Amino acid sequence: MKITNPATGEAIADIEEDRGSAVRKKYALARGAQADWASLPLKKRLDAIRAFRERVVTSLETLAHTLTLEVGKPIRQSRNELNGFLPRLDFFLAEAAGVLREEKIFADVKQNLEERISHEPLGVIANISAWNYPYFVGGNVFVPALLAGNTVLYKPSEFATLTGRHIAELMHESGVPDDVFVPVYGGAATGAALLRQPVDGVFFTGSYATGAKIGAAAGRRMIKVQLELGGKDPVYVCDDVDVKNAAAGIADGAFYNTGQSCCSVERIYVHESIHDAFVDAFVAEVNGFSLGDPLDDRTYIGPITRRPQLDVLQKQVIDAKRRGARLMTGGNVIKRKGNWFEPTVLTEVDHRMSVMCEESFGPVIGIQKVKDDSEAVLLMNDSEYGLTAGVYTPDEKRARRILSKVRSGSVYWNCCDRVSPRLPWSGVGHSGIGLTLSTYGIQTFTRPKAWHLRGA
Repeated sequence: MKITNPATGEAIADIEEDRGSAVRKKYALARGAQADWASLPLKKRLDAIRAFRERVVTSLETLAHTLTLEVGKPIRQSRNELNGFLPRLDFFLAEAAGVLREEKIFADVKQNLEERISHEPLGVIANISAWNYPYFVGGNVFVPALLAGNTVLYKPSEFATLTGRHIAELMHESGVPDDVFVPVYGGAATGAALLRQPVDGVFFTGSYATGAKIGAAAGRRMIKVQLELGGKDPVYVCDDVDVKNAAAGIADGAFYNTGQSCCSVERIYVHESIHDAFVDAFVAEVNGFSLGDPLDDRTYIGPITRRPQLDVLQKQVIDAKRRGARLMTGGNVIKRKGNWFEPTVLTEVDHRMSVMCEESFGPVIGIQKVKDDSEAVLLMNDSEYGLTAGVYTPDEKRARRILSKVRSGSVYWNCCDRVSPRLPWSGVGHSGIGLTLSTYGIQTFTRPKAWHLRGA
C-alpha cells in the first residue's frame, strides 16, 4: 500500500496491507487478551494511558511532521491537533474511575436486599477511524475503550497509516500490550475483513454511505455499533452582529484544515440587512489566507487529502454557477503537483444547488441571504444531516430561541467548529448514531449489568 504526500503527489512510504488471514489472526490475538486486560486493576490501565500521554508530548514534533506529510494538514494545525489531544487524554484520565465504578442504586434493610449496577467492558472493539483528525477521532474511541477494559482492533484510515503506526508504537511503548491494542492497516478491503470478525462493537468515523452499510451489517449481528458520520453544518448571521468579527470567525470555521472537518461550517445564512457587508468582509478574510507548502509555518490552506474530492468540489461549483450562483473568489482546481483547490466563496445560492445540500469537505462555501430568523431556521433544518449549527448575535435569548429549534447534535452561540471533551459529540439523521466524548463517551464502551443481591 503506497502512502502518498497530497501536497506533491510523491510516494513517501510502502506499508504491507492486512487482508483476510492477517486480520483473522489479529482478531484472535485481541480476543485472547481481553479477559486478562479487563481483570487488571484500573490503576494499571490508567498508568499506561498516562505514559502514552507523556510520549505524545516528547514526540510531538515528529508526530506533527508525519501527519502533515501524509494528510497535508498545515504543520501549525497538526501541532494544534496534538496539543488539543492532551486535554482530551486528561479528561478521560480524570473521569474514568468515577464513570466505571460500580454503583449502589437501592438498599432495603428489612428485606436484606441490595441493587447495584456494574459497568462491564463490551469485549473486542473494532475502531475504523478517520484521516482528517486521527488523534482526536481515534483517541475519542480507543482511549476510553482501553480504560474500560476492552481490547481494540484499530484501523487507521489508509490516508493516515503512518500516523496510525506512530499511535500503535507509542501505546506499546507505554505498557499497553501488543495484543490489547492491535493496529490493522489497509483500505476498504481490510475494513471489510475486520467487520467480518466476531467483534463486540464497531466504532466507525467516515461517510454516511459507508456508515449505512456498516450499520446494516452490524445490526444483523446484534452488536454495539456507533457511527460518527458527516455534516452539512450551517451558521446563521443575525442583523445585529459586528460584521467584521463575525466574518473572521466564520471564515476560520469554514476553511480551517482546508475545510476537511465534519464540523466545518459548510453553509452560511446571513440576514438580508447586512448580507452585502458580510460578504465583503468574508471574501476579504478568505483572500488573506495563505496557501502553500503545508510544512511552512505560514501556510493556512493546504492540499486536499483525497484526490477524488477535487472532482466533487469542481462539480459543486459548476452546478452552483449553472443554477445562478455568483462566484466571489476561487472556484478552480489549482494546476500544480498534488491535490489543490482554490478557497472558494459563492453567493446568490439556494437549496437547488448541491453546494448547499451535499457535503463539500473542502475549501468551498455558499452564502445565502435570508429575510428573518424564521427563514434561517427553516433552511438550517433543510438537510438530512444534523451535526453542528451556529448562530452569531450579541443577543443570547435570541440565539437560544433559534438554536432550540435547530435539529443538531451540537449548537454554537458566537463560535463554531469547536469540540469539548466535556460535552457529548453526536449527530442527528445522516450525521450518525451514538456518541463520543463526555462521561457518556466513556460509558458507551461498557454494558450495564444489573445486580439483585439478597443476603441469606
